[in-house]
Amino acid sequence: MELSVIFKSVIDSDSAPVVICNTDHIIIYMNPAAVKRYEKRGGSSLVGRSLLSCHSEESANKIKMILDRFTASPDNNKVYEFYSEKENTDVYMAALRDGSGKLLGYYEKHESRSRETSAPYENIF
Repeated sequence: MELSVIFKSVIDSDSAPVVICNTDHIIIYMNPAAVKRYEKRGGSSLVGRSLLSCHSEESANKIKMILDRFTASPDNNKVYEFYSEKENTDVYMAALRDGSGKLLGYYEKHESRSRETSAPYENIF
């Protein structure tokens, strides 16, 4: 099985929204959770559009600064953006690189602070 199919499956099964952009800030992929989350803003029709057009000028400038940081060094790969009280998540921007360290793009990563409420191995044994 092709590794890219497996990676896509991992991203698509994630319950957190994942929006992947290239270095020109063009949205190249949204997982199903992201399509649902941004449905009122256009959902899957956002693919192919600039991420910057979906943000305020202040946010767009911060995104550009983070991309500059990622470009400056292959060691710069993750930046904490903010805490979302509404969703109880920490939000990060993460670099996407090829095997040689070349920057390919970035994505936004949401990490939940909420403890899992389902029991381990619930309903499978």
